Amino acid sequence: DKKEFKREGSPYSPSRVLHVRQIPSGVTEEEVISLGLPFGQVTNLLMLKGKSQAFLEMASEEAAVSMMDYYTPTTPHLRQQPVYIQYSNHRELKTDNLPNQARAQAALQAVGGMQSGNLVTESAFAAEGGVHPDQCSVLRVIVENLFYPVTLEMLHQIFSRFGTVLKIITFTRNNQFQALLQYADPGNAFHAKIALDGQNIYSTCCTLRVDFSRLNNLKVKYNNDKSRDFTRFDLPSGDGQPFLEPSMPAAYGTQNIIFPSYSGAVGFVPAMGFAQGAVTTSAPSGHMTVPGATGVPGNSVLLVSNLNPETCPCAICSNALDKFPFCIFAGVYGDVHRVKIMFKKKENALVQMADANQAQLAINYLNGQRLYGRVLRTTFSKYHTVQLPREGQEGQELTKDYSNSPLHRFKKPGSKSYQNIFPPCDTLHLANIPPSVTVDYLKNLFASAGTTVKAFRFLPKDSKMAVIQLGCVEEALHALIELHNYDLGDNHHLRVSFSRCSM
Repeated sequence: DKKEFKREGSPYSPSRVLHVRQIPSGVTEEEVISLGLPFGQVTNLLMLKGKSQAFLEMASEEAAVSMMDYYTPTTPHLRQQPVYIQYSNHRELKTDNLPNQARAQAALQAVGGMQSGNLVTESAFAAEGGVHPDQCSVLRVIVENLFYPVTLEMLHQIFSRFGTVLKIITFTRNNQFQALLQYADPGNAFHAKIALDGQNIYSTCCTLRVDFSRLNNLKVKYNNDKSRDFTRFDLPSGDGQPFLEPSMPAAYGTQNIIFPSYSGAVGFVPAMGFAQGAVTTSAPSGHMTVPGATGVPGNSVLLVSNLNPETCPCAICSNALDKFPFCIFAGVYGDVHRVKIMFKKKENALVQMADANQAQLAINYLNGQRLYGRVLRTTFSKYHTVQLPREGQEGQELTKDYSNSPLHRFKKPGSKSYQNIFPPCDTLHLANIPPSVTVDYLKNLFASAGTTVKAFRFLPKDSKMAVIQLGCVEEALHALIELHNYDLGDNHHLRVSFSRCSM
């Protein structure tokens, strides 16, 4: 069906009504509407959930054409699954008398309220003599209330939804994280300023203050984690982390990169643009939300199913966090506080993270990963806390409290560990390596854990760090579980995480 759909393309002539097919189960009206938001006003929606289809009506044919032009070469995704869009043979949608349209209309009204507010702001801004869209393509961004770190990649993902971002320079001034960001088109810069000024990246924190810069063009000398020219891949990396070309099979790959988010926070999609997902806007809250963040806001408890029961009994032997495989795996994306293995179904467990942001992050990265021969299923639990058992209660050994574990990576607000969160991949980042440890020792160590070492190198500017490429992603997961916090001697314990780099 997918092949036939791609071969036929869009058999109908341009229409402001678009037909969306193969929508994943559970996708909301807001998520479908969000596919069209970057291209103009969405005026109507008809969801056919039983057929996994929808009809989306744009305010103008030009907006629909822009949307088709963008999504034709790059397949859009909802909840990490591809959806397919073509022109409909309908010229308009008439849904006034159709049942079950209340949710669609409510979603449209919420989006319409936000869009109207933006238009009013735009008119007032122009009337006051502000910068017109055709005058400036460079924005200055200040991030206030910086509770979690914000990276260049995060800014690129957010601002790319409004057009092509050419260059970004980040810096700290007056103890504030700031960035200069240049668009290819001044109009895109204008609309990004209108839409994002005052928005929160995370719920209640990391507030964006967006204004126009006096600069007309940015000069970028290095491509690294502080500055980036997306039009030139030949620039040196300078003193920062090296920049990966989009063509490289890096950790980003085809997986979604989603930072801590739930209802009421800006969500993130793949680093190469928003075509892999879409963003919705909630008028009442003024915040942006991410498709796929379906859990109950504020819930930090995960339901993990399809665990391999043969690996679970080790969780009851010790209070060490790394004794339960899923704990160390989830610990890459947040701090695990409590675990309860189900008494009658040992392949299921409740895992309580430190907060709801970390729980959402764990779901985004861990659901669908293969671990010890099983494909994990991770979602929000209906419970909001994991209760500790009473003394002498049957099965009390199946519940453990890890809230004071020394292995937690995110104890401090704004921990640098937040800057090193990447999708599971076959390449691991190793840190805290003592000078006495050699390349051969580390290779043999990982080989003894049952993995195939394909490549290894120490980082040139820090011999305490290295990257190692293993045979596959599942091998990397096993190695991370087995060797994180491994005692290397000299009071050094190995720190293992997924790498942003491909070998």
